[in-house]
Amino acid sequence: MEPSLADLARAVTEPRAPLDSPGTLSFAEAGLRMGAALFFGGLMGWEREYHDKAAGLRTHMTIALAACLFTLVAFDLMTLDGIAEESLRFDPIRLVEAVTAGVAFLAAGMIILRGDRVRGLTTGGGMWLAGAVGLACGAGSLGLAALATVAALVVLWLLRLIPPPLTRPHDPAEREDDPEE
Repeated sequence: MEPSLADLARAVTEPRAPLDSPGTLSFAEAGLRMGAALFFGGLMGWEREYHDKAAGLRTHMTIALAACLFTLVAFDLMTLDGIAEESLRFDPIRLVEAVTAGVAFLAAGMIILRGDRVRGLTTGGGMWLAGAVGLACGAGSLGLAALATVAALVVLWLLRLIPPPLTRPHDPAEREDDPEE
């Protein structure tokens, strides 16, 4: 049975259990997850900003924080009182799809096509990854978020040290002063 609008309104407006109640996420844990999202998003954003890319520190931090918050809110909605459990269906894939679609919209704005040259793909990909890292933080998978951030920094930073023929087209006309794939 689907909850009525009145059931949802009552569940949202009635007093709720304190944050540290069993079955709810503590305020400290939520803060830790949000802080981790800010930190990991900031690391990726710092790399982009250091290399003078349009989407940098603040952009990546806010994307990761927003994705984390969407995840925390979704989990919090699952603990609303006054709604029968059988009427709630939590599909985590929908959450991932929603965050992915939102970040993809922002990332698409970073991609520029000039003639036959494309710029901004790596920055757009980094923004997309910041969203995924934020989702991981919100879900409590801080180790996974840390591992993804380290992997991203290896790709974004250390792969710049590999000679260009291995990472970019060999034809100098195709590489002309564009450090981003």
